[in-house]
Amino acid sequence: MSTKAIPATAAHTTRSTSRTRLLLRRMWRYRMVYLIMLPGLIYFATFRYGPLYLAQIAFKDFQPLLGVEGSPWIGFKNFEMFFKSFYFSQLITNTLIISTAKLVFGIPPAIILAVALSEARFFSKLARLTQTMSYLPHFLSWVVIFGVLLGLLSPSNGLVNDAIGKFGAQPINFLTSTDWFRTIIVGSDIWKETGWGAIIYLAALLAVDPSQYEAASIDGASRLQRIWYVSLPNIKDVIVLVTLLRLGSILDAGFSQVFVLYSLPVYSVGDIIDTYVYRAGILNAQFALATAVGLFKGIIGLLLIFTANRVAKRFAGSGLY
Repeated sequence: MSTKAIPATAAHTTRSTSRTRLLLRRMWRYRMVYLIMLPGLIYFATFRYGPLYLAQIAFKDFQPLLGVEGSPWIGFKNFEMFFKSFYFSQLITNTLIISTAKLVFGIPPAIILAVALSEARFFSKLARLTQTMSYLPHFLSWVVIFGVLLGLLSPSNGLVNDAIGKFGAQPINFLTSTDWFRTIIVGSDIWKETGWGAIIYLAALLAVDPSQYEAASIDGASRLQRIWYVSLPNIKDVIVLVTLLRLGSILDAGFSQVFVLYSLPVYSVGDIIDTYVYRAGILNAQFALATAVGLFKGIIGLLLIFTANRVAKRFAGSGLY
């Protein structure tokens, strides 16, 4: 008795059909989950992935009257113009310094606040009040915070300069000083975002099994030792994840903040890639150049995400994916 071999193409088609049916069956089973995800998917498709079509103007001499398709192709000339410009090294330096300082000095306060709130869980009312007060600044716009900083740091009637004057020193114009501007940028960002950033660490700490703390107490561990050997190791993966996500946006130094706070005297230390894109694209109508700079920034961020993820998986044992 002979059997006919099933052609390879037919077998492949059968397997593909089975996988498709299985996928559709699973999607139908979890249809409510996909329905909940739908608004988010529409948002990203419309505002994140859809505009990528227009990124091609970075390689064109874009002329609005000719449109995206009609504008002549010029290759990498817009990128070369940016790389050879006087502002390139200054923009990269300022962006990296401000972003790195926010990353290095911004994550530890959020972790410390989360640990402190977790340890104060027995004082629930005080802990909730402290948590609420700490993340309220996150909801303030940088325009409002500029007004607060002006009231504190104004050289004429600011509270800080009033205190300095009482010691016989000359007032300092913090917001227009190249020596102080980056410090003000980083410090105000930490004050604004520490409470909000602590929420994710606090959630991870509240998920730690209480028996681990009980076992550590029985073994004679002090409170600081419990924090060091129980709390922090349990949120290591969350710390790695947050750091990776922020590394991916290392070239995003905070346009809204810098745009509101900076001025011409501090361009040398405060001008970043995003403010340059704003001036080139919006004020000077150099749309192709601005798109090229934005695309360059996005590609560097993507490479940083992949690199940081591999390093984290190798040395920390966990990564973003």
